[in-house]
Amino acid sequence: MPHAVWSGAISFGLVSIPCRVLAATENHNINFRQVHLADMGRVRTRKVCEIDGQELGADEIGKGYELSKDTIVQLTDAELDAMPLPTAKAIDIVAFVTADSIDPVRVGDGYYLQADGQVAAKPYKLLRMALERSSKVAVAKFAWHNRERLGLLRVKGDVIVLHAMKWDDELRSPAELTPREVDLSDDEIEAAIQLLETMAQDGIGHLSDHYREAVEEMLAAKAEHRKPAPVAGETPEPAGQVVDLMAALNASVEAARTARGENTENAVVHDLPKKRAAKTAADKTPAKKTTARKAAAKKTATKKSTGRKPRSA
Repeated sequence: MPHAVWSGAISFGLVSIPCRVLAATENHNINFRQVHLADMGRVRTRKVCEIDGQELGADEIGKGYELSKDTIVQLTDAELDAMPLPTAKAIDIVAFVTADSIDPVRVGDGYYLQADGQVAAKPYKLLRMALERSSKVAVAKFAWHNRERLGLLRVKGDVIVLHAMKWDDELRSPAELTPREVDLSDDEIEAAIQLLETMAQDGIGHLSDHYREAVEEMLAAKAEHRKPAPVAGETPEPAGQVVDLMAALNASVEAARTARGENTENAVVHDLPKKRAAKTAADKTPAKKTTARKAAAKKTATKKSTGRKPRSA
């Protein structure tokens, strides 16, 4: 079990729930060291004072805020800890809202909240069940690392999860990134929906980090002086310029069905609008014959009219 990163209490109204905060995720990134290429020696970052040039230890370094180029104000950890912040040791719930009212862009890392002790078990379960039955999430304020933060509490299984959230003034407006107006046909939209439905899955638990696996295999191969073994996973072909959106959507639907092992022979996809085919020679023949017959009949009638003698009186 991971160690607690914070301990305090969840409070809503007059109810207080002692809890511990544990990381909900793990970091599996591959970390590289900086090395001297000539001899593979470690390159270390040293903290040096820019005034006297001395290398400093951790006990010689403190916090300072730069008011101006020549003025720095020092603050100690004790001074920050002594500030009268109500959320210093509490996750203070300030509102209950619907989940879809929270912009996912502002939601950050997740942490599991664990009831701290038997006395916290009942109010913890009470809050969890209230959130479940009301289909709501809780918005809270809490303080970590000398700053007050905004949080989101939601239910995952039998556990309450805390997400750190951004404040309103930390969100950038996407207005300037909105693409220009374009026209879309109903056929194009329906083809896109069909592609989404073809690619729909029950979950994403089967997905894995092929890049990390390839790097791990490359490192192991170098250490063992051998060639890296091929790592499972398809390498996507570079995307080219989309000339025909409908053609690309239809091809994507067929590719997705093939990847899922579906039979694409009888697949029903949106057909591209077809131009009216030009008339073939066979189609034109009857019209020519009809015109020829009309011309011959007209010529015969003219001859008969011309060759008829006038009746005698």
